[in-house]
Amino acid sequence: MHNTTAFTLAGFRVTRELGTVRGIVVRSRSVVGNIGASIQTLFGGDITLYTELCEHARQDAFERLCAHASALGANAIIGLRYDATEISPGVTEVLCYGTAVVVTPE
Repeated sequence: MHNTTAFTLAGFRVTRELGTVRGIVVRSRSVVGNIGASIQTLFGGDITLYTELCEHARQDAFERLCAHASALGANAIIGLRYDATEISPGVTEVLCYGTAVVVTPE
């Protein structure tokens, strides 16, 4: 699945727009993970437990976005964006969205 944050895809021509697509994931860290991350904050620097959680959530949201686009018959997504919202303390929604399109090489 081709994708870009731009609204054009270099070397391709958009032949059909299929509409907005999205992938949504809601995640929380386990109690054990929160304790581990709290210990990491004492030493400063990269809090790897939270970094991994965020990366996995974004990857899952992206994969769901691609599945949604594929189901519509798209072979590319333009205008790709991420958004995150804290639903409650320790629970975050990650949204990946964009426009599903069909592209052909120029």
